Amino acid sequence: MLITGDVGGIGQAGAKEFFDNGASVVLVDLNEDALKQVAENLGSYKFHTIKGDVTDEESVKNYVAETVEKFDNIDVFFNNAGINGPFKNIKDLDKKEFDMIMNIKTTGVFLGMKYIIRQRVQQGYGSIVNTASNAAYIGSAEMAGYIASKHAVAGLTKTAAAEVTGDDIRVNAVAPAAIDTDMLSDIQNNLSPDEPEKSGEPIKQGLPFGRFGTPEEVAKVVAFLASDDAKFVTGSLYNVDGGVQAD
Repeated sequence: MLITGDVGGIGQAGAKEFFDNGASVVLVDLNEDALKQVAENLGSYKFHTIKGDVTDEESVKNYVAETVEKFDNIDVFFNNAGINGPFKNIKDLDKKEFDMIMNIKTTGVFLGMKYIIRQRVQQGYGSIVNTASNAAYIGSAEMAGYIASKHAVAGLTKTAAAEVTGDDIRVNAVAPAAIDTDMLSDIQNNLSPDEPEKSGEPIKQGLPFGRFGTPEEVAKVVAFLASDDAKFVTGSLYNVDGGVQAD
């Protein structure tokens, strides 16, 4: 099991979920301090960490190769790295800022799939789960880069799934909304810098369940998509959004 990014939220929850189910887990992140913090948070759990940049092709090749060297194969790839990026109107968004978001959230997903799929074709089986978002379905003011990147992840997921079905590789994505993570806190800070906690209330009121989701609830869906219980599922975006898309 290989997980990229977000080691403070959904990534960490995914690591624990797979550990609890007996998997060996490799965590990849550019932030070494964050990786160390996960080690402390997970306590007695044993896993392997790699400092890696999902936007750099050589780094991606290296984290895939290191994982294979240590564990022989990669059964599951949770392609999860991402950032919110700056909250700006399109007319005010600098191209460098837009490129940064797209590099991490789209190019990173592409490169991860590219080298995992190459390994999987040799291996002959496997499951890839990308992290998309309900942002893959909508537009949202001042989030151009984030919205564009998640639409792209949806398209990459479906395209990859169509390409690798004959190799017994499945590619799906989770599409979370309003999950209680640091990224959601960033959104709340942007909506109400002086009282960010208050901005969460109207968001909750707009959710059918009336609450934020948890990283653990997303991790459960990732685990399902990675398992044999989903062996006839590929090319899908699984909403983990408390009913937002159904409302």
